[in-house]
Amino acid sequence: MTFSKKFGKTINIFCCCFALSLSAVAVFAQQADPREGKLLILERMWNEAQVNRDSAALDRLVSSRFVNTEWDGSMSDKQRFLADIKDPLYKPSTATIADVKMNFFGDAAVITGTYHTAGTYQGKPYDHVGRFTDTWILDLGSWQCVASHTSLIKK
Repeated sequence: MTFSKKFGKTINIFCCCFALSLSAVAVFAQQADPREGKLLILERMWNEAQVNRDSAALDRLVSSRFVNTEWDGSMSDKQRFLADIKDPLYKPSTATIADVKMNFFGDAAVITGTYHTAGTYQGKPYDHVGRFTDTWILDLGSWQCVASHTSLIKK
């Protein structure tokens, strides 16, 4: 076999392997973790429930052992968190999230991103932009948030 035939055969093998590698990468990229979509929907439902002051919806989303750490350092459990949502002096108009990233650890997920909330509380307007970290656990087939933390970027 001449050098050019050996070289041509090597090039063909390389091209086939490269094409298969690209195909494998494309297939892997298309197989996003289905849990991500589910949790993103739950995060957005949370925001909608806050704007609508729907404590019943939030009750289903947060664990009985839920711990909430607010931007100002205050902490609350599930009961206090739900009571705050029901407070007639709390009137949110906007609650959105962006730049969401998810990390899974078995049946747990840590979700980070940015948030924007606006509205009035006790008659005073607020407009907050910050970062959030939510920790979700898959328990008996249902995702529930067990911890939430926010840090203010802009007030």
